[in-house]
Amino acid sequence: MNILNKEELRRQIREGKEISLDGILDEFKSLLRESLQTASEEELTSHLGYDKHQESDNPNYRNGHNKKSLKTKYGQVDVSIPRDRDGTFEPKLVPKRERLLKGSEDLILSLYAKGMSVRDIQSHLDDLYGYELSEQTISNITSAILDKAKEWQNRPLESIYPIIFMDATVLKIRVDRAVKNIAAYIMLGITLDGKKDIIGIWIGENETSKYWLTLLNELKNRGVEDVLIFAIDGLNGFNQAIQAVYPKAEIQRCIVHQIRSSLRYVSWKDRKAVARELKTIYTAPTEEDAQLALTEFNDIWGQKYPHIAQSWLNNWNELTTFFKYPQAIKTLIYTTNPIESLNSTIKRKIA
Repeated sequence: MNILNKEELRRQIREGKEISLDGILDEFKSLLRESLQTASEEELTSHLGYDKHQESDNPNYRNGHNKKSLKTKYGQVDVSIPRDRDGTFEPKLVPKRERLLKGSEDLILSLYAKGMSVRDIQSHLDDLYGYELSEQTISNITSAILDKAKEWQNRPLESIYPIIFMDATVLKIRVDRAVKNIAAYIMLGITLDGKKDIIGIWIGENETSKYWLTLLNELKNRGVEDVLIFAIDGLNGFNQAIQAVYPKAEIQRCIVHQIRSSLRYVSWKDRKAVARELKTIYTAPTEEDAQLALTEFNDIWGQKYPHIAQSWLNNWNELTTFFKYPQAIKTLIYTTNPIESLNSTIKRKIA
């Protein structure tokens, strides 16, 4: 396989098109569609009492599909729901005449995340269906969706990603009649032709270099040979894992997360002024100017908030990678913005 060198990668991302979120939402909608249709097919199998293509004495049988458009928090999702000849099949997950998917998007998305146990998934599906289906039907739905999910989780990836973003998101999952927040890590890759690729979703339990090492070796096994830039939050141990698996990759630590961390212990009355001074650092035209801005910041605020400048200095190499690139790329990589924007876009959508 011919792997482009780093300079060629840099040239290509300089010439890349502006990146939007449309493709990311489309992929989420695709996963949602697959799950809804797969679950409905298993519901119909349970209703009829026999598998597709299996001989049966039941005079009722499968009779095509009904097209349906659902409003979800990812936008409109078009699904094909199976129907039976007698018209007695009443799907539970996507009820007849319902056009609104009510609160199951996060749950379904979590089924595609690595780290969910079969027991967790069955429990979630039990809760989602309100225990209206038999234990065997829930088991069959779980198996069918897991087959789809494993296929997606293990699909081959691009050999080269100029940029990979990694950040945490929170999925709200209803378990045992209570909503719980579950941390999930989304990895988003930008391909050489500017397309968005949700590389994977992982339910994170321990942020350790060993955990991230396993995750990145998985990417290697799925075909990712080269990455130019990892744009990440300050995930504990992730930079060490990147250096072990992709030693030539550059790391850009998210500026937005760094600012949040800097402001954590700043009093309310000082927050606006401190934030304004911090902005002069990451908006400086060059890294040298940014260093001067950090020195000036420390002259003003260092005595009152000594931890801020020290934190920036400790992480300086990973905070300033974006200065090597033209403005269009700078604004793209100095934050994990595509994932953060995706999260806020999802939260803004009204289902």
